[in-house]
Amino acid sequence: MFAPQGPTVRELAVQALSSVEHGYDLLAPKFDHTPFRTPDVILAPVASVLRRLGPFGRGLDLCCGTGAGLDVLREVCREPVTGVDISAGMLAVAARAHPGAQLIRADARALPLRSGFDLAVSFGAFGHFLPEEHPGLFAQVHAALRPGGRFAFPVVAPARPGTRRHLALLGFDAVMRVRNALWRPPFVMYYRGFGLADVRRELTAAGFHVELYALEECGRRLDGSPRARLVVATRLG
Repeated sequence: MFAPQGPTVRELAVQALSSVEHGYDLLAPKFDHTPFRTPDVILAPVASVLRRLGPFGRGLDLCCGTGAGLDVLREVCREPVTGVDISAGMLAVAARAHPGAQLIRADARALPLRSGFDLAVSFGAFGHFLPEEHPGLFAQVHAALRPGGRFAFPVVAPARPGTRRHLALLGFDAVMRVRNALWRPPFVMYYRGFGLADVRRELTAAGFHVELYALEECGRRLDGSPRARLVVATRLG
């Protein structure tokens, strides 16, 4: 799962016993050599869909990490792009890889940005927010977009019950809950709580019109449904 340049088991253990912010500060120098970075097989089809919907003006990468999503924004935005993340360590790595981007250290639940962006994207970050925090998070994105601006993020189809991936997710979720019950500060990473039906309802309640685009390059399941979709939420009003 990890490249030779990636973190050691000891380094991962130290990260897992830290807060989300400090854990990613520690992981940042080796983050791009881990499977936690959004892979190109997801980034490329997202960029393809956004090219058809664009071009856009200003772009925002929410919870940008080391900046994988900034590359997507550069492809589809005509104006300078911005990345926001809570981890100073991740932003430091992103700054070296994307010297022309504006990078802001901030909590996505309290964005210091208002009505300035035409497109916001996010990749692999929603597991770090508890389900009850999603409506407030979506309200912050809504406020950061101009009327008609779009918020786009990929969602992978849930694992089928009983499959190896499903069991792995159940096990990971259980480990995180036990860890957070026994250790402080908490490290929030619960990816099973991000269901598409709930997300669509919460985005609509926040003032978005929601559309779904199949990421065909990711293939389809046996029942014909897409393995991954791009959620595109347009700010109304």
